[in-house]
Amino acid sequence: MLQIGDGLACFSVVFVLLLLGTRSAICSSVFTAALYTFLVMFRYPQVPISRTRQVLSPSVGAGGGISVVAHRGGGHDAPENTLAAIREASRNRATGVELDLEFTSDGIPVLMHDDTVDRTTNGSGPLGKLRYAEVRKLDASVKHRLRDKFPGEKVPTLQEAVEECIKHRLTILFDVKGHPDEAAAVLKVMYKKYPVLYNTSMVCSFEPKVIYKMRQADPDVVTALTHRPWSLSRLGDGTPRFESPWKHHWMQVLDVLLDWAHHHLLWNLCGVSAFLVQKDFISSDYVQYWAQRGVAVVGWTINTAVEKHYYQDLLKISYITDCLREDCAPHY
Repeated sequence: MLQIGDGLACFSVVFVLLLLGTRSAICSSVFTAALYTFLVMFRYPQVPISRTRQVLSPSVGAGGGISVVAHRGGGHDAPENTLAAIREASRNRATGVELDLEFTSDGIPVLMHDDTVDRTTNGSGPLGKLRYAEVRKLDASVKHRLRDKFPGEKVPTLQEAVEECIKHRLTILFDVKGHPDEAAAVLKVMYKKYPVLYNTSMVCSFEPKVIYKMRQADPDVVTALTHRPWSLSRLGDGTPRFESPWKHHWMQVLDVLLDWAHHHLLWNLCGVSAFLVQKDFISSDYVQYWAQRGVAVVGWTINTAVEKHYYQDLLKISYITDCLREDCAPHY
């Protein structure tokens, strides 16, 4: 398999060809041929769909055949990304957990959503500037609403979390925030050490390069792209990321390009088995669109009772939630 270089540069070339392709029939043919050649040379095929079904269609759990995944281990019910959260998710009959992978300054893979330790622990500063010995001393429950129930929880290593999930027979969605090469390397080791992960987990990321690197490292791993439309120009609550009108509009253009790339190029290039999409953009037609391409849709983050019933009874697709109770949104 050929190595792909800078993904953004490759996409830029493809987009230029797309622009040219709108000018004439000849250029359209050139664009189509170039895109086809690009995919043949660089793409990874999807893993067998039966493997994806094993990960996302559990026979037991709270969803009755629909995978109900505890977001960050279930951040409403226990301190997020901790062993306590994994155990609590199991007690609450989650079928799986979504866990965030990050690295300390000395390269130890740990569970952490943010790039700093300020929000969830009694420490401060960038995680990437703290050694593992320093991170291990932090209290990961001190700022949680149930800190008295889970006193002194530590930031766990990736291996500790994997072993805990295997012990409780939970599927795992590894959410990789960055560090494509490092993440692919440590996850490859983890899959070889615990082969059960091939049928009970998937690697997910907003960054296509992370997924492509994972497929390079081990093409047998089930993978998923995570996507929220307008994520480059707007925050999760819809407010603009940038004060400058010029920069905001430029990012909106890039958002359109990224959305097109996710739906027409990147999913095929990476050979993903699932698409993790923000809940506001999912419909029956959208689920069908991806089903026709052999790709499962997983919604996030589903917290209200109405949303949960909609996903389980109407859409019949897996979803990620902050808690396993009927309705947790008003309290989170």
